Amino acid sequence: MAKTNPVEFFQQVRAEARKVTWPTRRETLITTAMVFVMVVLASLFFLVADQILSFAVAQILQIGR
Repeated sequence: MAKTNPVEFFQQVRAEARKVTWPTRRETLITTAMVFVMVVLASLFFLVADQILSFAVAQILQIGR
């Protein structure tokens, strides 16, 4: 593997960093809001699923009493 000197390495890093397309503030806010919405929806889904499974297990365990 060829060795790259530090100066050349940092020049290459800067060149690659210039190619990055950064999101706008609006895109960042929309994406952040979407993440929060999905977290809330997933939380509600798992809450409901947990409650249903808890009820089902409790009913099954009460059969033997």
